[in-house]
Amino acid sequence: MILIVDDRPENILPLKKILELHGFKTDTAESGEEALKKVLNTSYSVIILDVQMPGMDGFEVAEAIAGFSRAKDTPIIFLSAVNTEKRFITKGYTSGGIDYLTKPVDPDILLLKVKTFIRLYEQQQELKTIQESLKQEIETRKDAQEELALRMQELRFILESLPQIAFTIKTDGKIEYVNEHWFQFSTESGIFPETHPDDHFFDRWEAHFRSGTEFTSEARLKHLETKDYRYFLLKIIPVFQHGEIIRWVGTFTDIHQQKIANELLEHKVELRTRELLDKNSELEITNHELQQFAWVVSHDLKEPLRKIQTFSHLLKDKYLSDNTEATSYLNRSINSSARMSRLISDLLDYSRLSVKAFFQPTDLNMLISELLLDFDEVIAEKNAMVQVDKLPVVDTIPSQIRQVFQNLISNALKFSKKDVTPVIRIKADLIAGKDVSAEPSADGVFCRITIADNGIGFDEKFLDRIFVIFQRLNNLSSYEGTGIGLAIAKKIMDKHNGLISAQSTENEGAKFILIMPLVQDQARKETNLEN
Repeated sequence: MILIVDDRPENILPLKKILELHGFKTDTAESGEEALKKVLNTSYSVIILDVQMPGMDGFEVAEAIAGFSRAKDTPIIFLSAVNTEKRFITKGYTSGGIDYLTKPVDPDILLLKVKTFIRLYEQQQELKTIQESLKQEIETRKDAQEELALRMQELRFILESLPQIAFTIKTDGKIEYVNEHWFQFSTESGIFPETHPDDHFFDRWEAHFRSGTEFTSEARLKHLETKDYRYFLLKIIPVFQHGEIIRWVGTFTDIHQQKIANELLEHKVELRTRELLDKNSELEITNHELQQFAWVVSHDLKEPLRKIQTFSHLLKDKYLSDNTEATSYLNRSINSSARMSRLISDLLDYSRLSVKAFFQPTDLNMLISELLLDFDEVIAEKNAMVQVDKLPVVDTIPSQIRQVFQNLISNALKFSKKDVTPVIRIKADLIAGKDVSAEPSADGVFCRITIADNGIGFDEKFLDRIFVIFQRLNNLSSYEGTGIGLAIAKKIMDKHNGLISAQSTENEGAKFILIMPLVQDQARKETNLEN
């Protein structure tokens, strides 16, 4: 904006029209006092000032404006129709004006001068802004340098207090600072300690230095006095400021004792592993011999039992058919021999589970169909109902998983209620995890099979006992059995990377739950992830 100052409105009006016609904004004042008030409140790019005015003349106004900090750089053009002598022109320049024009004024000349002075004023303002910005930047840099120096001093104090060898590296890769521990392994602050000839980590460090990432490595440093190499853990991390790396801080941490201890431990572990492998081989041989022994003993034990049973039957049928008391005693002997024979068979089955066997895809529907044929007589005798839903194909050891189902179906038939038709329901669903209460999932990798019956059941407080060998919950005189069947089932399910559990209420039936992976390789992966 341009301020026009003249005590005569007829002089202001033509100047105002000319300037506004060329796109300049203008303001006016009809006295020096009014002009000073406006200069205090408004910034002007040019002031056109009349010299001859009542009260304060133009020279006095210019001198006053020169004393205002915000307006002292504003260009002032003097206009005068009377004071055209050299001394007045000189006074105009010395009082703060940058030009002195005499009336009548050539409008074109005035416009050129105004444009020039406005451009100079704007450039001057830009220059002042730049100077202020540079001044502020200098102050900021000065504060930053002071803060950086303070932080560097703190960093050095911290590094000196560390028990490790500590150092800093500049962005050009040269060592900037080292603490006192450095000189136990290097004679100069700018040279890395001597490392073992077999340690080659500098190439890897240079790659990390170029990429600006943290570096960690083991190193063996040579002690200057003892000439021995000691193990250290080298760690160098970048220090960032405003997203840029300003230096690197590194430490050598002494791990010599731990390293020696680890090497000794690894050696002991290696020796122990070798011993265990040897023992394992011996155990395999012994286990094989025990299995052979079990087969022989089983045969040798069963043979006299068969003779006892055979001769007892002959005695009872041929000589004691009329002697009720003797027949009762012989029946007890025959039953005891039969139980002993079953016990030997079950123990032999239990011992066989330690033999290595291979998994293969097994159609459980076919397996159970074949198994139910073995129970035809018992099912018909008890008028039992067996309902089997569609079952999946699962990786199993067929002979062993058959034994699990055989034991569970046999128990369901054995422990049925008197005068109640036994109902056995076998169903399956897929689940995501090895959890009895898991929700069914179409994409599950585990199979959950439930075998439910409406028999006598059991109290769930005994749940932990029923899968332990030789543990029985029922009276031997009422229900036959050796107490090994469920223990065999649990051992087989463990071998199948699965689990077996049960749910029951006394006199309200029982439900046995089997969970095993569809694919054994997948199960091993899942188990490794969980561990």
